[in-house]
Amino acid sequence: MKTSLTTLLLLAATPAIAQDRMSLMLDWFVNPDHGPIIVAQEQGYFADVDLEVEVIAPANPADPPKMVAAGAADLAISYQPQLHLQVAEGMPLIRVGTLVATPLNCLLVLEDGPIEEIADLEGRKVGFSVSGFEEALLSAMLGQAGLGTADIDLINVNWSLSPALMSGQVDAVIGAFRNFELNQMDIEGVPGRCFYPEAEGVPTYDELIYVANPETMDAEMIRRFLAATEKATHFIINHPQESWEIFSSTSAELQDELNERAWADTLPRFALRPEALDAGRYVRFESFLAEAGLIEGTRSVSELAIDLGAQ
Repeated sequence: MKTSLTTLLLLAATPAIAQDRMSLMLDWFVNPDHGPIIVAQEQGYFADVDLEVEVIAPANPADPPKMVAAGAADLAISYQPQLHLQVAEGMPLIRVGTLVATPLNCLLVLEDGPIEEIADLEGRKVGFSVSGFEEALLSAMLGQAGLGTADIDLINVNWSLSPALMSGQVDAVIGAFRNFELNQMDIEGVPGRCFYPEAEGVPTYDELIYVANPETMDAEMIRRFLAATEKATHFIINHPQESWEIFSSTSAELQDELNERAWADTLPRFALRPEALDAGRYVRFESFLAEAGLIEGTRSVSELAIDLGAQ
């Protein structure tokens, strides 16, 4: 039977199903760490799951988790160490996915400078950007050398990590990302060297995670978001050059040697299964912070993180 003209006209007049809108606060300006998000956006993977995602770069990198806790954003990119500290303070936050599944943070020094081992930091200046979780990592690393934060001079360098180190303002910086600052210093002809937290007494952790407010989050919508970014991650792994071209084409500021190098160094670190939760990591890191006296008591994994795919 042929479809009547009236039926066709009615179908044509039917509005398309509206996409669900969600907001995502980045941890900083767009950079290669955000590859799966940007590629998912550019490839239409969010649209494929009926999502319209507003990606927002924060004015202050400390704000995203606070905005999610306050209900001003649906998701934020944060850091596992920071999550533990903020939940211990009573902030309504929970990890719902992983973006970068290995530590990126490192204690960065000049390659040809006076710091050959962590013990050499005694009496020296160490720069940082975010109080709390960076100091927690540094405290544990110093402890391996029999030092504490009282043995060094901590200086807030306001996100100017590698410039502060290269200029001699400080002797080391904590919070530098090994996929970014190391490349930046090498390009500028002042090579650096990293001490890695996971090799210096700090339990391995997820560097970048997605956090939501457990009291208000839309779990089904977040599942769709994570499915789209998982698809984008596999596209990136399978097509590294093409995905770099897609990513970098979104902004002229990304089209330089530093971002291209950082892209290559970040690819192996993306979480291939962003929903999946390694509960042991959260147990160990919670215990680590409690033993270090940085939080009071410990919380169960269910208070810190959730595997939406298992529900």
